[in-house]
Amino acid sequence: MKRAIFPGSFDPITLGHYDIIKRSVKLFDEVIVAIGINADKKYMFSLDERKTFIENAFKDELKVKVVTYKGLTVDFCKKNNVEFILRGLRNPADFEFEKAIAHTNRDLAPIETVFLLTAASTSYISSSIVRDVIRNNGDYTKLVPDSVRVKH
Repeated sequence: MKRAIFPGSFDPITLGHYDIIKRSVKLFDEVIVAIGINADKKYMFSLDERKTFIENAFKDELKVKVVTYKGLTVDFCKKNNVEFILRGLRNPADFEFEKAIAHTNRDLAPIETVFLLTAASTSYISSSIVRDVIRNNGDYTKLVPDSVRVKH
């Protein structure tokens, strides 16, 4: 069974994340969307809200599982017999950043990182842009799956 983890903070999940997950289920038997817990980070959405957004977005996709975790992604992979780390790339800067992490992860454990390019139509979307649009009362609904609903 080929299993991949797609780690991130997903604050909130965007259409770019959604696209990567939808496309990855064709490549893997199971895709674990893993929400990392970082006590030092200030989030707009609670862990439960972020998890619910993702679960609702993929409620009809049996190959997608949503979990939360603390610590190193490679440690999660080793504990859960996950062979692949899935990452989305929007631009060359993402590639340089993700390449360094992938090399480090491979030094720590025999886990491969698989990169998928985001769709051209979502390559400009980031969670930080979505949060900024929400903070300023803009129409964020064009940037996120329908499951993301913000209380105004």
